[in-house]
Amino acid sequence: MARFYRLFVLSTIMFLGVVTNVFAGMDSSTLERIQKSGQLVLGTSGNMPSMTQLDADGNLSGFDIDMANMMAGVMGVELVTKVMPFGELIPAIKEGKVDVVISNMTITPKRNLEVAFVGPYMISGKCIVTKNETLAQEEAPESMNIPETSLAVLKGSTSEDVARQLYVNAKVVTVDSLLDAAEMVKNDEVSGMLADYPICAATLKANPEAGFVTLFSLLTYEPIGIALPANDAQFINWTQNFLHRLDGTDTLTILSERWLGMGVLER
Repeated sequence: MARFYRLFVLSTIMFLGVVTNVFAGMDSSTLERIQKSGQLVLGTSGNMPSMTQLDADGNLSGFDIDMANMMAGVMGVELVTKVMPFGELIPAIKEGKVDVVISNMTITPKRNLEVAFVGPYMISGKCIVTKNETLAQEEAPESMNIPETSLAVLKGSTSEDVARQLYVNAKVVTVDSLLDAAEMVKNDEVSGMLADYPICAATLKANPEAGFVTLFSLLTYEPIGIALPANDAQFINWTQNFLHRLDGTDTLTILSERWLGMGVLER
C-alpha cells in the first residue's frame, strides 16, 4: 500500500508540475507570492483526527496534511503550517496570514461569502459517538432532543450549529479539540460527541477498548473543501486542477483508506 501510495503521489507531481511551471511565470498575487517566498502557508486546526492532528511531539499528520504536502510539492515549495483554533481559520485567510486552509472544513454558503472554496474532496455527514447503545440506535433526532442528552461539539464548527438547531432541549458542550470530546464521552461526562463521519470513524478506530458505539446516520450533508482567498481566480483554478488530478489518479481514495480505513464518501 505504501509503495502504491508513493507511485500515485509521484504521478500527481509529475503531471501537475507542468501546470505549475506555466503559472509560476504569470502574475497572480497569491501564486506569485508563494513562488517568490518558496513557501505555501497552510492554516489548520490540528485537532480533527485523522484529518488533521498533532502527535505527542507536536508533529502534524493526517489526510488533510498529506494533501497539503502534495500541494506544496507540486508547487515546488516548502509547506509551512500554522495551527490555530478552528474559528480563526477563515479570518486568517482574509487577513493574509495563511494561503490556504485544509482542515476538514465544510463548504457552507455563509463561509463562502468570506472565502472561496474548491471541492468538495469528500462528502461527509454528522454522526454521534457514544457509549450508550440506546442512543446509538435512535433513528430520529427528536428522540435525543431532551434535557438528559449532552453533546460535545467542536467550538465554531458546523457540528455546533447542527447541535444547537436539532437538539435545542439538549445540553451542548463546546470543546477546543475533538480529542477532548472523545475523552469526555469515554469518562461519561457527556452522552455523546457530535462530529463529521470521518472523525467518528477515526475515533472508534483509535479507541477500540473504550466501548464506543456510533450512530452512523449521516444526519446532514457535509461537503468538505479547500478554502482559499476570495477574488483570486488563478489560484482557485490551479487548486481545482490539482484536486481533479488527485481524484483522477485515485489518490484521494488512497489517502482515505490510509487514514480512515475506508474509501472516500461519494462526491
